[in-house]
Amino acid sequence: QVQLVESGGGGVQAGGSLRLSCAASGRIFSINDMGWYRQPPGKARELVTTITGGGDTTYAESVKGRFTISIDIAKNTVYLQMNSLKPEDTAVYYCNALITTAGDGETWHGWGQGTQVTVSS
Repeated sequence: QVQLVESGGGGVQAGGSLRLSCAASGRIFSINDMGWYRQPPGKARELVTTITGGGDTTYAESVKGRFTISIDIAKNTVYLQMNSLKPEDTAVYYCNALITTAGDGETWHGWGQGTQVTVSS
């Protein structure tokens, strides 16, 4: 009933920038919260950043000052601008969303398919 589609991953050299997008579609009444998680090779998935539908944000300490999350409510899309990338940012990045669905007012929680970000030194 709701789908999340990510785009924008790829390879970049250290110090470079990438922008990820995650578009939600389907039976959406409102977006409660969207965010990005990442899973480095051989490690557990970790929180990177979140944003509420009202624009309140949180960031992991490791990305503060380098990453910026933003949301376009009209497009049901969240963006992650990543600057000053480091090799340790290499991971699969997953979009996550908490959405109130249209018609029934239920809460939907789900993940995107993941997009690879590789930062070379």
